[in-house]
Amino acid sequence: MHLSELTHPNQLHGLSIRQLENIARQVREKHLETIARSGGHLGPGLGVVELTIALYQTLDLDRDKVVWDVGHQAYPHKMLTGRYNDFHTLRQKDGIAGYLKRCESKFDHFGAGHASTSISAALGMALARDMQRDDYKVVAVIGDGALTGGMALEAINHAGHLPHTNLMVVLNDNEMSISPNVGAISRYLNKVRLSPPMQFLTDNLEEQFKHLPFLGNTLSPDMERLKESMKRLAVSKVGAVIEELGFKYFGPIDGHNLEELIATFQQAHQMHGPVLVHVATVKGKGYELAEKDQVGYHAQSPFDLATGKAYPPKKPTPPSYSKVFAHTLTTLAANNPKIVGITAAMATGTGLDKLQAKLPKQYIDVGIAEQHAVTLAAGLACEGMRPLVAIYSTFLQRAYDQVVHDVCIQNLPVFFCLDRAGIVGADGPTHQGMYDIAYMRCLPNLVMMAPKDEAELQQMLVTGIEYTDGPIAMRYPRGSGVGVPLMEDGWEPLPIGKGEILRNGDDLLLVAYGSMVNTSMQVAQMLSEHGVEATVVNARFVKPLDTELIVPLAQQIGKVATLEEGCLMGGFGSAVLEALQDQDVMVPVKRFGVPDQLVDHAKPNESFADLGLTGSQITESLLKGFFSKQLSMVSR
Repeated sequence: MHLSELTHPNQLHGLSIRQLENIARQVREKHLETIARSGGHLGPGLGVVELTIALYQTLDLDRDKVVWDVGHQAYPHKMLTGRYNDFHTLRQKDGIAGYLKRCESKFDHFGAGHASTSISAALGMALARDMQRDDYKVVAVIGDGALTGGMALEAINHAGHLPHTNLMVVLNDNEMSISPNVGAISRYLNKVRLSPPMQFLTDNLEEQFKHLPFLGNTLSPDMERLKESMKRLAVSKVGAVIEELGFKYFGPIDGHNLEELIATFQQAHQMHGPVLVHVATVKGKGYELAEKDQVGYHAQSPFDLATGKAYPPKKPTPPSYSKVFAHTLTTLAANNPKIVGITAAMATGTGLDKLQAKLPKQYIDVGIAEQHAVTLAAGLACEGMRPLVAIYSTFLQRAYDQVVHDVCIQNLPVFFCLDRAGIVGADGPTHQGMYDIAYMRCLPNLVMMAPKDEAELQQMLVTGIEYTDGPIAMRYPRGSGVGVPLMEDGWEPLPIGKGEILRNGDDLLLVAYGSMVNTSMQVAQMLSEHGVEATVVNARFVKPLDTELIVPLAQQIGKVATLEEGCLMGGFGSAVLEALQDQDVMVPVKRFGVPDQLVDHAKPNESFADLGLTGSQITESLLKGFFSKQLSMVSR
């Protein structure tokens, strides 16, 4: 069977091991071909090809439910559930999403972008099934990296307390999350992987006892206990812990042996109550370069399959904000031993791998545990250290209570560095950094800032490190900087809560925050070509907002527009409106940002155009809204 003919996963039923191995080969070929051409997550999906095929061969997916943790590992799932022929559109506008999406397929039983959620969701489905007196199977597939997340452990704790609720958890153990796993759980699993595989003893154990001449056909209570003790000795260490938590344990088994996988899944389906199947896989399996460099090939931009090297950009680009952040932080930390960089399993993405390499004693990776990262930083701050929590905007959402309760209420000097703030592109709604302005500016004691370019990011790093009066946060976008010269030393902190005027004009006040400052300068230039002269303010801070600068200008000029790369509801524009209202300055204000909608996966420039946030679109909207009587519309 060719994979293009497979439109439903139940078509895997009845296929021979050889036929299934052929399907696995086709999945890997399509996976590699697609990611090499358009980019995406490579290693995770390659590692679960056989696991996915074997699992689906033992399920009826017209009824049974499978919940995948995150979405990195679900590319084979997408190909096996009718999306093979469209898989070439992966992560492209209007194409296949890079993550699980309930509205995309009936087989995406639960959306997943952030890690450690699968067991909770699957347990909820299993309980709903039992409440409705149904009998379908529910399976959660979770990686060992995601198992370090507190939510996964909370779900295991709950499920183990429900001995009559049938639930299967498949632990995809590849020793990796994105960065190498950290922590006691990871070490524990590694010990199991390195020891000879051990599984439960079969009923043959009891048969051997019965054939002993002094026992006969029945076992005494003492011998029953002896049998259970011997059985326990044969279970791997991790299995003993899992069984103590209320699960029946199978494994570890070879995650690339279809025959063994199918047999184990079939046996596990027969068990009553919660079951955990421990599957040992190789991240990047089938592509040697990805197997050898599992961090580098977790996700890839388009690359040459033969060499594994990414295609060079068509023209040189400025360094990314993340690289500038990493270089500057490492330089500052070398001269200040109190600086500690903290990541939640995203060392490479945030740039903290550079700090780890040069100053390992000033670097902490807590694993996929954002809540712990924030409160750990609070504890460090209590004792006089200068902790920086480098984290994607979307992931800080997971630790909101800790930001409020453990940092802001106690007014502790923790520095939050929010990477990937704003539109992030192909990862889609789960990863867009849309909400941090709104969800953080309402918090007492917290200072919030955003740089207009990579040089100002350097200044803000110094500002955040030197600010000790309470918590402070800096947001910055994904991708390349503007291209301004960087400073190598002599960085000075910025005055807290003070913006700057970049351009003067009498017709319109443009107040921009962070990444939209550069766009506001473009808009001002285009407006000038139509006889409209704008004052441009780089706000720098949304909290405290520079009302001493903005309010008099708004009152004097009489027309205001705000620009931000974030949600409009409760965002930067709302802060400006509130400041004007509080001082009884009633002037017309147009806000440009992300409306109350999800931003789907697409290239960032496509998303900006869809949202009306390109320079020419903003210019046209301003001319139509404020100056339509005087001027003709600018062409796009």
